[in-house]
Amino acid sequence: MSYLMTIDVGNTNISLGLMMGEKVVGSFRLTTKTPRTSDEFGIVIKDLLNATDVSEDEVEDVIISSVVPKLMYSLNSAIIKYMHKTPIIVGPGIKTGISIRTDNPKEVGADRIVDIAYAYHTYHRDCIIVDFGTATTFDYVSKDGVFAYTVIAPGLGISASALTSQTAKLPEIEIVKPKSILARNTVMGMQAGVVYGYIGTVEYILRQMKKELHLNECYTVATGGLGRVITSSTNEINAYDPDVAFKGMRILYDLNKGEKR
Repeated sequence: MSYLMTIDVGNTNISLGLMMGEKVVGSFRLTTKTPRTSDEFGIVIKDLLNATDVSEDEVEDVIISSVVPKLMYSLNSAIIKYMHKTPIIVGPGIKTGISIRTDNPKEVGADRIVDIAYAYHTYHRDCIIVDFGTATTFDYVSKDGVFAYTVIAPGLGISASALTSQTAKLPEIEIVKPKSILARNTVMGMQAGVVYGYIGTVEYILRQMKKELHLNECYTVATGGLGRVITSSTNEINAYDPDVAFKGMRILYDLNKGEKR
């Protein structure tokens, strides 16, 4: 058996996925903000593989999408030293099948390129992909594969943290949706305000995007750790898939593996 290792380096977490063909068969998560040397990365990755009875020899190749440049030297070196692979890096020059027509295409993050590639190559229709990460991004890709429009909002976690950090007496809260918006205590009141308020934000942004794009139909996909909380509470999102990043990297790998090295 052979696997493709997909590594998604975000501002909060590093997610590693093992793919066999189009299927995600294993996933792991590390904290981004913990400094690590290349040896530490390499040992951690090997230990995670061994925990699932997969050896580094069974990993056919590696692809990395990162929005944290300062980690890339150590991570890339770890893959070369411990996995004996030179990874494909999602970035300028990589084949995507997408026409990026934003004002400055070079500023579009690797995470968003991965999301857009997944949406276009999977659905071949007008799509908005909503990624609930540290920031929440709303990226539209047309049925013809053109990406030109985006909305970027503070993430759900940032919104909750801002409420706590900027007020003297409000406590930290778990981000869960109360059964009712009518709360009888401070914690539930904060949860209601943050979660119900965020649902309203998401719904308004999506409706306004569709209105200004003159779209009667637009398939909307959500991903990201907190996306499940919002998706289950609105009809504006058609589907939730936590593995969009891994699947998008699989698509990009297949488009680029023939030109590797």
